Amino acid sequence: MASPASASSRVRTYDALLARARAGELGPDPAAQRITVAFTTRQAVRHDGRGTGYRNEVLGLRLAEAVGSCAVEPGALSDGTVEECAGASVARLLHHPLRPVRVAALDAYLMHVTPHTPGNGARPVPLSAGTSLDKSRARARAVAGLLDLPPGATVLVVGVVNSLLEALRARGLDYVPCDLKGGVTEWGETIVTDALTEADRCDALLVSGMTLGNGTFEPLREYALRHGKQLVMFAQTGSAVLPRFLGHGVSAVCAEPYPFFWLDGGPGTLHRYLADRPGDAR
Repeated sequence: MASPASASSRVRTYDALLARARAGELGPDPAAQRITVAFTTRQAVRHDGRGTGYRNEVLGLRLAEAVGSCAVEPGALSDGTVEECAGASVARLLHHPLRPVRVAALDAYLMHVTPHTPGNGARPVPLSAGTSLDKSRARARAVAGLLDLPPGATVLVVGVVNSLLEALRARGLDYVPCDLKGGVTEWGETIVTDALTEADRCDALLVSGMTLGNGTFEPLREYALRHGKQLVMFAQTGSAVLPRFLGHGVSAVCAEPYPFFWLDGGPGTLHRYLADRPGDAR
């Protein structure tokens, strides 16, 4: 059975979704919805047993019970931007000049309108308490499990997470790691920087929600739709946004709203979404 987030409210492009939200077509008038809290969450991590670490920074916007999120490059947002968001209407922030603010505002609005519940198409996956590495690996298994591929297939991984690469190897899958920052993986593998130039030699795409914030999501969605390849999204950024594209290039989403697994050692919940069928384009 189709859900509210997967049927009549689906859209074909990110710009179309943003336009519908601005027009109040997806829920209450965004001009009457106000962001009460705006904040950034910054972290540096080096898991036990891992030779490399990384940093994250995420913009969070609180609308009623919902928190919308968008990852940014560390230090990219000024304190003034965060202060400007607090108390602003959703309508104003959906027109903000900075893309990450627009994404976080849209995510908060859609989280408020269609929270991650079974009635909205979400399939909850419990995430047990544990160390940062335990929880990272558990999330990675939940994400990798959304790929419907035989052993030996190759996955383009956009947004390199070492635990995800580990989970793919455990399933007998090959991968091409891709990230705008380049560099190497934990195991010394070269990280490519241009996803679309590598996509043809891959059988499926596994892509971070961070692509919403840097503007690279739409080309990847269009590629997957055009070539009939699976596109699985793992989303802290835009966890309530990306299920709207199921059947329009996106085949599955593992949504993880704030607070994220790396913030707390206690139990949590991931929310998985699946398209009704491959290539569905209602």
